[in-house]
Amino acid sequence: MGRIALVIAVAALAAAPAAAYGHGQGLDTIRGVLADGRELDVEVQMPADYGGGAGDITITALGDGEPVEDVTLLVGLYRGERLVFRNYFFAADGSVEMRVEPSGGDVKIRGERTGLLDAWSGDPVVITGPVLDSGGLYRFEIEVRTAGDRSRITESDTYEADVSVADTYGFGQFSIRSYFDVPGEPVYDGGSVAFGMPFDWRESKISHIPVVHVEVRFPKSSSFFTPGYEGYVNGQQLSKSSVTIDDYSRGEERVVHFVLLEDHLRRIKAALEAVPDVMEFELRSTDVLEFPLSAFTLDEEFEVSLSWNPVEIEPGSETEFVFTIRDGATGEPLRNSDYTMVLLSSGEEIHRASGTAQIGGYFERFTFSEDHAGPVTVRFEDIRGTGKETEFGIVVVPEFGLLYLVLAASAAPAVIARRALRCPCFGWSESPTPSS
Repeated sequence: MGRIALVIAVAALAAAPAAAYGHGQGLDTIRGVLADGRELDVEVQMPADYGGGAGDITITALGDGEPVEDVTLLVGLYRGERLVFRNYFFAADGSVEMRVEPSGGDVKIRGERTGLLDAWSGDPVVITGPVLDSGGLYRFEIEVRTAGDRSRITESDTYEADVSVADTYGFGQFSIRSYFDVPGEPVYDGGSVAFGMPFDWRESKISHIPVVHVEVRFPKSSSFFTPGYEGYVNGQQLSKSSVTIDDYSRGEERVVHFVLLEDHLRRIKAALEAVPDVMEFELRSTDVLEFPLSAFTLDEEFEVSLSWNPVEIEPGSETEFVFTIRDGATGEPLRNSDYTMVLLSSGEEIHRASGTAQIGGYFERFTFSEDHAGPVTVRFEDIRGTGKETEFGIVVVPEFGLLYLVLAASAAPAVIARRALRCPCFGWSESPTPSS
């Protein structure tokens, strides 16, 4: 059997672009912006990945899903606590286009000045200076000063959007790819690697973070190349589903993914005696791999264990999903369990099957196509006729040509693995079979 790649996907992001792996990566939308008696949405878009050169920032005001004409925005851009620029921008078609050309020196803006607020306008406005000169978390403070009538200035509250630009940071034998903010230099003691990253633990921030995703990369020749790992954030151990190994995508490098959903962040915060201004990651090596994953319903009455066969799956080949419905308290299989299994790709339902697991365990089959690239949700609905549900996340990754189950989504308050498999080649030594 070939090497097994574990690639991160999050079912909670099924409706988002397939490339979105982080908090507001490349895009954030402010809902419910009040302007002159109207309720608008303001969408902020940046490059999803840092490319080391020029890039675009687009800010669009929308009313009922359509761009609003004659919009003037007061835009402040921050990196951490540093104000990069704060200026008025005007767009007749509702969409402010900025072409950013990173350089040294002070920030300079080129374009035309227009309107009562002497706002910058252009197609696009050109901004030079220390702007978009690295990845990380960019914070926008935005006020809507005109909307629909350039001659009428309106009062506006200040609204915030947070947009992450993914980047990779090298530190000797380790590199860290962050889809959130800039990590600090890691400390390695032979058995663990630890590093920090700025993080705002306020609920107002956590409430709109779909996922925090960070990768730790190192050579397969490293002594840190071991069968498994335990992950910790601010001293709190993470579930096995939040720490996964990818030995496929980087050739001679191993990639270990940290993935934290909104619910995970709240649990970690609740366990902290004092709330810091940093997220502290630690990765500890172990000699155990755990498989398969199980997820509980929200009230923990039911547990669903899920495996798949074959372990390596290419689009176009039939996938067999093997599952067992259990008592959430005892873990015992529940006979004659009704269920509905639903597959969703990009938020759209692609398969639905209902049945009865007479001995508690059963299976369903489905063949994915290349059109299903990106996050896919495997949801179990109306378990035993109660209306309760839980779900898992999978991802179809066409660049690998493989499909892997990697993460139980945020519907489950706890995620566990029932069986530990040991293998000297750091892969699984057997194909999954129905659990009993």
